[in-house]
Amino acid sequence: CNKDGRIDYFDSNTPAPAVIKDVKVINTAGGAILTYVIPNDRNFYYAKAVYEIQPNVFKEAKSSLYNDTLRLEGFGDTAMHEVKVFSVGRNEKESSPVTVKVQPRTPGVIRAFLSIKVAATFGGVQVSFHNASKDNLAIVIMKDTTKSQTWSTLETFHTGADSGRFTVRGLDSIKQDFAVFVRDRWNNKSDTLKLALKPIFEQAISKDTWQAMNLPTDQTEVAENYVITRLWDGKFPTLSDSYASSNSSVLPQWFTIDLGKKVIMSRIAEHQTSASFHFYDGSALKAVEIWGSNNPDADGGWTHWDSLGTFHSFKPSGLPMGQTNGDDAQYGQIMGEDFAFDHLLPAYRYIRWKTLETYSSPGQVVISEI
Repeated sequence: CNKDGRIDYFDSNTPAPAVIKDVKVINTAGGAILTYVIPNDRNFYYAKAVYEIQPNVFKEAKSSLYNDTLRLEGFGDTAMHEVKVFSVGRNEKESSPVTVKVQPRTPGVIRAFLSIKVAATFGGVQVSFHNASKDNLAIVIMKDTTKSQTWSTLETFHTGADSGRFTVRGLDSIKQDFAVFVRDRWNNKSDTLKLALKPIFEQAISKDTWQAMNLPTDQTEVAENYVITRLWDGKFPTLSDSYASSNSSVLPQWFTIDLGKKVIMSRIAEHQTSASFHFYDGSALKAVEIWGSNNPDADGGWTHWDSLGTFHSFKPSGLPMGQTNGDDAQYGQIMGEDFAFDHLLPAYRYIRWKTLETYSSPGQVVISEI
């Protein structure tokens, strides 16, 4: 074979194409849609819009000769912005610009910030949010470390979910100054919410007295040797250190743990396994009821059990099933999904875990640690 030289199908001497005409603006959240009339010029190749989303930060949008629409995105406010629209030839020569003004509607980064609620919780602070447009956002939680408005970042949570809650734990139970703001993928930042909160005292419940209760109606059959004691062996998130009910089990199903002592519980963290087919997929837990008792029914019934709450799995990325990212792994595997009780509970010795739904399994439940 021989190598031919590059063949360019354009003439560098061809003049720039005619200007774009009749540009119309439809403002959208954090952006705009421009429609226009394509010039009747054989030299026209594509349309280009150039605009400034932040001081000295410019962005471009392009659309081919087969389309009459330009989509602008990345604005972090609702101010008026100037946009220059060019027609471009095959030789990359640009026409003189047509200037239009756009005024984006409220962008997702601001709408999410306006929805934010921050509250003290056990061992830290909790931030809840709504993100109806499912924008890729970062929620930044900071603390004043010197009591002189010197802010340091405690945690940055990344999400594309439509709503959720994030919690920073491990903080002393003293009044402290916190701040929260939201950032989007174009580095637009919301205002900053500042408030003083006192985290509620908590400490980890020792697991050295835990044991399986195995009441008559409990799910006791497991897959191979994925026994229930792996739920509190301190090893996670690998599948080899996980609990798995038998493949023939059905939902709903439940198991009972004797904590060996009465405890007042603030929350339970559930760690998923790192095995991709059981991570926000397959037999991974999606919905659970948690119950407490100090006098369990000997026949496995529910008469002497109190409902402590119903909880649903949360996926930070908001990605469809079968797709995950590092934010999902950090939350679902390493930190553990946070099932926090919304009120102060009595002290209970026995806990019943009733799985209502998995991500796609008809019966088997796989959990790495609780």
